[in-house]
Amino acid sequence: MPFYEYYASSCKIDPAQITHSESPGLAKTKYNDKKTSYCYLFLQYGDTYGASLMTNESITPEGVDESKRQFLTSALTVVGAIGAGYLAVPFLAQMQPSVKAEAAGAPVEVDISKLEPGQLIRVEWRGKPVWILYRTQKALETLKELENVLSDPLSRVSQQPASSQNLYRSIKPEIFVAIGLCTHLGCSPTFRPEIAPPDLGADWKGGFFCPCHGSRFDLAGRVYRGVPAPTNLDIPPYRYLSDTRLIIGEETKENKA
Repeated sequence: MPFYEYYASSCKIDPAQITHSESPGLAKTKYNDKKTSYCYLFLQYGDTYGASLMTNESITPEGVDESKRQFLTSALTVVGAIGAGYLAVPFLAQMQPSVKAEAAGAPVEVDISKLEPGQLIRVEWRGKPVWILYRTQKALETLKELENVLSDPLSRVSQQPASSQNLYRSIKPEIFVAIGLCTHLGCSPTFRPEIAPPDLGADWKGGFFCPCHGSRFDLAGRVYRGVPAPTNLDIPPYRYLSDTRLIIGEETKENKA
């Protein structure tokens, strides 16, 4: 369709009435802020009208609904914004620590109300196994008997909070808390509470044995002489919330001061 016929039909003027002379007319489109199309026609007609006719009417191309166009434009804008948001979420999530990571580094509360004498339980703190052992009175008495066979009986070069730097390496003598990893290569020793088993010898008073390379520790986590492990088992920071609950990963107020 010639441009003059399009504009004429939009303004409801019969194209057949347009004079195809040297100056058939001028047609142009103007858009305001709302993008409404206005047809400015200056069409020269023949003798039938005997003059020039100028019209100025709002037009919409045939078959196009402006209200639907605006709705679709708005909808696409919203969808685009939502899509951008979904794309941004994975990148933002990578910048945040995962829940599991936060939990692994957080202090761990432990209920020891059901812990029986001679029993050892295991919990996890910062991805490491932590042992909690209820030592019997007899086991505590054997600790003094082993000082001459231990590498560091007073724990002078070992890692432990000030509250655990004593003979028992614990806050309360009967409750022993330690990180269950050998200080040699990080293996996890086996709890061997029995006295003088054939494979460990007559001087074994109970403790922890690392089968990987033969390191031995007593029931206070103190390392024997002549084994690969260089230091005693590490003692994590911990404190008591009550007589039956302790928290691993937090030191006592005295140690913090």
